[in-house]
Amino acid sequence: MAEAVEAVVVFCMRLGAFTFWIAVACVVALAPTGVSAEEGFDTEHIFGFLIGSDVGNQGEREFQTQTTGRFGKGGGTYRALEHEVEIEIVPLPNFRVEVGGTATLHDITGVPDIDDRRQFNFQGLSLDLRYRLLDRENAPFGMTVAAETHGDRIDEVSGAKGRMYGTDFTLAFDRELIPNFAIGALNLIYQPEWARFEVSGLSEKNSTIGAAFAGMVRVRPNVLLGGEMRYFRQYEGIGLGEFSGQALFVGPTAYVQLSEQSRLTLSWSMQAWGRPAGSGANLDLVNFERHQARLVFGINF
Repeated sequence: MAEAVEAVVVFCMRLGAFTFWIAVACVVALAPTGVSAEEGFDTEHIFGFLIGSDVGNQGEREFQTQTTGRFGKGGGTYRALEHEVEIEIVPLPNFRVEVGGTATLHDITGVPDIDDRRQFNFQGLSLDLRYRLLDRENAPFGMTVAAETHGDRIDEVSGAKGRMYGTDFTLAFDRELIPNFAIGALNLIYQPEWARFEVSGLSEKNSTIGAAFAGMVRVRPNVLLGGEMRYFRQYEGIGLGEFSGQALFVGPTAYVQLSEQSRLTLSWSMQAWGRPAGSGANLDLVNFERHQARLVFGINF
């Protein structure tokens, strides 16, 4: 099992824009052509690293797996893979609840300020709540507020053991730019995090703010292609204290409706520009990774 997971990590680490589109082309070619598309868009799951304003219809239930790979630091070898299993329900109109559990794999060698380790562990649990404030059908744009709270026993960056807590607050907007053909989305993000490490006993607090934009177009009734751009600024302390660094990520995204009940989203993102505090570098590989990739599969039940 460990060898299989490591093989996936190595594959994702080598994933670039060219091979991403080859993978997308293979998925599109193999996707069933008889899947019908509804008028308009359901933006709940079509983006990779962003979220849309749609939350599903009351009574819907979904099972989802989300695999996220993060690769490349300022030196040495850095590979981190997170695999999350999630259950989503919509108990009330415009309100979605999601619970999930995450396992992580770290392969770290020779990275400055991070201990070498090669391990596979259960990381922690999460609770994601979303409420749609505006519906695109009745307003100029859709708007949803989301809060994803997580409690972990493994630090997602270093793989060190401890107690980690945080919440990702997101204000999501989207608007259909060309009816049934093109849609755009905007996310405003605030992520406070707190950690206490088991071995050293040290405590850390940090916070990240960001803005992200995505655009998708329908190229087939069951296929959407597009791209995402995300900008982040990280600070010490949960109240946006001392500035730590910033980074801009860009990359392609593809969404495939595999059947009436199942779907697949693929996204790859590369740090195009960044700068850690007090440095003239063109990339921030201290606070962020060089590459990020995500694969999401979901099914209604």
